[in-house]
Amino acid sequence: MTTDVRGTATRPEPRPGPAAPAPLLLAPPVSPRTLLSRALSIPLVLGFTVFLPLVVAAQPGAGVRDAAYYLQIALTMYAGARLSAMILTSRRKLLQGSFWLFCYMAMGVAPLAQAVLGRVPTPVVGPRSDLTAAVALVLVGCAAFDLGSLLARGRPGGSDRAEERPALVHRRRLHLLVLLAFACSGLFVVKLGGPAVFFSSRQEIIAGIEEAGLSKADSQAGQAFLRGFGTVPALFALLVYCRWLVTSRRARRRPVVIAVFLGLVLLNCVVNNPISNPRYWFLTVMFSLLFTVFPVSAAMYRSALSLGVVMALIVFPFSDRFRYDEKNYRPVETTSVLEPLALKDYDQVGMFANTITLVDSGSRHRYGRQLAGSVLFAVPRSVWPGKPRDTGVMVGQWMGTVNTNLSSPIWAELWIDFGAVGMAAGMTGMGYAAARVDRRFARRGTRRAPPGSLISLVVPLVAGYSFILLRGPLLQASGRVAIALICVALVTTWRQDKGAALR
Repeated sequence: MTTDVRGTATRPEPRPGPAAPAPLLLAPPVSPRTLLSRALSIPLVLGFTVFLPLVVAAQPGAGVRDAAYYLQIALTMYAGARLSAMILTSRRKLLQGSFWLFCYMAMGVAPLAQAVLGRVPTPVVGPRSDLTAAVALVLVGCAAFDLGSLLARGRPGGSDRAEERPALVHRRRLHLLVLLAFACSGLFVVKLGGPAVFFSSRQEIIAGIEEAGLSKADSQAGQAFLRGFGTVPALFALLVYCRWLVTSRRARRRPVVIAVFLGLVLLNCVVNNPISNPRYWFLTVMFSLLFTVFPVSAAMYRSALSLGVVMALIVFPFSDRFRYDEKNYRPVETTSVLEPLALKDYDQVGMFANTITLVDSGSRHRYGRQLAGSVLFAVPRSVWPGKPRDTGVMVGQWMGTVNTNLSSPIWAELWIDFGAVGMAAGMTGMGYAAARVDRRFARRGTRRAPPGSLISLVVPLVAGYSFILLRGPLLQASGRVAIALICVALVTTWRQDKGAALR
């Protein structure tokens, strides 16, 4: 002890010692508001895992109760349990949540309803054993996805350098993206004859593309590029401005930013509305906007996954009202609550079974050929004469169907190329990658992150588009993926100064 000039005892000053180690950056504690109460979580788990599958299985129908049927019940319950876990988690897992939502509805509840009724939207041409094998392989793929996510959980987080220098949106190149969006979407509207056609029907859109000479019998590349560049840059630019306005008070005070945002909203109402676009693409638009506008809302995350089940059961089967014009539209008449799930787009398990039958009939596995065709989709057939067709079209032509616009789920895409072992390995890699990205998003994709945080924009977009990637075919989905990558590369910067990036 020492004394000062007034005689007051004071503590001695500590001697300088070695610097203390930097504290570990741990995850913030879980807020009680991010977790559901037991009174709500237990009914949710039981409802998705037990109640809804058993209610569907108890409906009257002419379906066969065999091994495929009971495997389908097991798959539905497994996907329901995993979807419930995604909803109840304390952190938002966008990619994993989207995966399990798709599995629960498209590979679980809907095929179970078809098995109960004994009706399928697309004929299953092979023996019943191929359908049993398809359901078993889907279940194996889901387990492999879970294994990949568990492997990612044991890996340490990203490097300090990646945390200190995140990828951001370049301020000036954002203006180029906005100009690109207006130019491409404007060309799209002009080519099709004006904005009015976008509020008529999808049939009118297809007719306008054919009149413009962009659709050919042997190639849809022109149509895909026009629709891709007409919709993707506009959506991505809108996501950037939504993120900017939500996280920056200064941006909300700038009339120029608000004016550009309103212009992008109007542009997207024309080119990305649910009337002129496929339902899966509108799901992409809706999910990406929700997860961007509400970057930290656990309630919105849970609501999106929970209401996604309701939409898939009720809204989605009847949402093709605008696919046809008034003359060709035929309202759906059903006598059972399950019939819409057997009449519409939920043909993924059946198409997987048809893919197995195709390979077993002597076609053999492709050993990466189909995947190469999807990655190199932009290569014209004049340069690559043997370029593979997308898997759904190839299987449909082999089946002899008139409409070859059929799905090819990611399980079928991996299986036709690499077999059962390759499919399991691919699904494990998908689960690992999804868990790693979700983990990075939980750290970086928050409201406190810079307004131009790219991970806060890209992950919601990928989560929404994952419904299309999982449904397939991959070749049809590759065009918009490439255009989105171009948009991301255009605005990406690692410079952290305010003059270059949105901070």
